[in-house]
Amino acid sequence: MRRPWIACLAALLPWAAPADPAADGRALARLEVALRGLGSFRADFRQTVTDAQGEQVEAADGRVILARPGRFRWDYREPAQQIVSDGTTVWLYDADLEQVTVRPAAETLVGTPAQLLSGEADLRAQFEVADGGESAGLDWIELKPRDDEGDFQSLAVGLDGLAIREMTLVDRLGQRTRLEFDSVERNPRLDPALFDFQPPPGVDVVGRVPPSPP
Repeated sequence: MRRPWIACLAALLPWAAPADPAADGRALARLEVALRGLGSFRADFRQTVTDAQGEQVEAADGRVILARPGRFRWDYREPAQQIVSDGTTVWLYDADLEQVTVRPAAETLVGTPAQLLSGEADLRAQFEVADGGESAGLDWIELKPRDDEGDFQSLAVGLDGLAIREMTLVDRLGQRTRLEFDSVERNPRLDPALFDFQPPPGVDVVGRVPPSPP
């Protein structure tokens, strides 16, 4: 079974060609305002994954905490997993496998939706942005990566005012990942220690910690 962190970092709604350039421009500006003022973020989340035929293949929930730029942690309840980044290193901890995978943040996040939330993405340079209209009480904004080499083909972000309430991702194989956020806190005060990770004793560590910047 595909592990939840892979779905989280990989990736959405099928892309529809822009029909109204003015509306698309307003959608881009709305998303830029929402992200520009986002210094930190905390929420409960539910993640569901369906295959290209619409069959659910995975469900998980947990807690997400972000401090921009670059720091985040996703705590999955079941299966028990963590994804933690201090802005330089990403730690992927799978309690069931008793394994920690270590990756440089710059390589792990590039071209992924996680890059958008972490504050490392340039919307105008990296995505084509379109107005997705209103649905289920949310204003939807659709993004398609300009680089065809990435793992996902489209991303839809559902906004309630300035709050991100939902993200829907579709990968290159047509698999769809839906993230729903609840109990959203925008710009909470966070302890920097939340983004420090120490592998539990006895677990296998795969990869290496990248050198600290000078």
